[in-house]
Amino acid sequence: MPDELIIVDGGKPIQGTVRVSGAKNSVLKLMAATIMAPGKSTITNVPIISDVTLMGEVLTNLGAEVNFGDRLVTIDTSTINSVHTPYELVARMRASIAVLGPLISRFGKADVAMPGGCQIGSRKLDMHISGLEALGVHFEVEHGFINASIPHGLIGAPVTLQFPSVGATENLMMAAVCAQGYTTIENAAREPEIIDLGEFLIHMGARITGLGTPKIEIEGINNMHPVAEFSAIGDRIEAGTFLVAGMLGGGPLTVSGINPQHLEMALSKLKKMGADLVLQNDSITISHSGAIQPVDIQTLPFPGFPTDLQAQFMVLNALAEGSSVITENLFENRFVFAEEIRRMGAVIRVEGHQALISGVKRLSGAPVRSPDLRGGAALVLAGLVADGSTEVSGIEHIDRGYEDFVDKLSAVGAQIKRIIT
Repeated sequence: MPDELIIVDGGKPIQGTVRVSGAKNSVLKLMAATIMAPGKSTITNVPIISDVTLMGEVLTNLGAEVNFGDRLVTIDTSTINSVHTPYELVARMRASIAVLGPLISRFGKADVAMPGGCQIGSRKLDMHISGLEALGVHFEVEHGFINASIPHGLIGAPVTLQFPSVGATENLMMAAVCAQGYTTIENAAREPEIIDLGEFLIHMGARITGLGTPKIEIEGINNMHPVAEFSAIGDRIEAGTFLVAGMLGGGPLTVSGINPQHLEMALSKLKKMGADLVLQNDSITISHSGAIQPVDIQTLPFPGFPTDLQAQFMVLNALAEGSSVITENLFENRFVFAEEIRRMGAVIRVEGHQALISGVKRLSGAPVRSPDLRGGAALVLAGLVADGSTEVSGIEHIDRGYEDFVDKLSAVGAQIKRIIT
């Protein structure tokens, strides 16, 4: 099978305007939520990326009719005739576990493969299970599948999450909106994508308060209805990625289609690193000259620094005038990226969940391989300022989360191309 590469020639100014696509991590959950009401729902501002088309496959497998248009998707869930999600789909995208809550809510049962074959109790899947059990869901695990049923119906209840898990909060919200009585989710995730899902559910008839706070309150209703049209929020991680590109390439670069409030912590770090920022209602303009100042970073749940921007900011710190420490508090193995950027001359030492970075004056182009979605994008960013040419392989990871990544960078000055070998 041919391999695709991204080739970047460094040293070109990055300036102009780039518009971000809709938020992948919102759209995937909005698509799952359409299961809850029979009929047609249309979601707009949809990025046509591999994860989104895969969620379309998940819904099609359940019997829904899914049609993609120009940055939109229309989903007819009146034809759903299955509650079974096979391993070959779930294994390709962990976010497909988001169908668990909607299937339980509408059909009272679900048969969903465990993501990546992980066992309950690992990677916080236990919080999905224990939270839903509090609402009356009975689980059995057989042959790598989670079999869910509600022998006595869905009953509202107080639930406290051990950790503000985004996925567990989403599944609980989608189940609780059709439970009898009241549900409270304490220590709920507060990400903008959670708010977007909550607003979508409200458009479907749900009664939800407290979105964006650690306590979400839900009054159950009997029936949901489809949504004629709902526009997803802009992708804050894509926006942050382009802001780093603008800082590396000098700017001014305007990133539009994003609410700056969704990136407050990242913007604070960029300012400390020496960026000049101009904020509008739906755009951020960045420019930078002179030395990059090193900044320590700790990843935390929203409103803390997002783990999905950690690799991109590691590129900035790798070129900073001094030393810095990045502490990864949310995911294991997120520092695989450091091994690749070291091939380009970065000085980074990984000790447990910390990366100790000593800034260098320049990076050198080299053949590197994308370790994951965000690490792959960060390697492309490093190539923007590296001497010579950088060849990034494994770009299928990048395609999971960035729509037209190469074209968007090329339009703002990058010398970049995508080739098939």
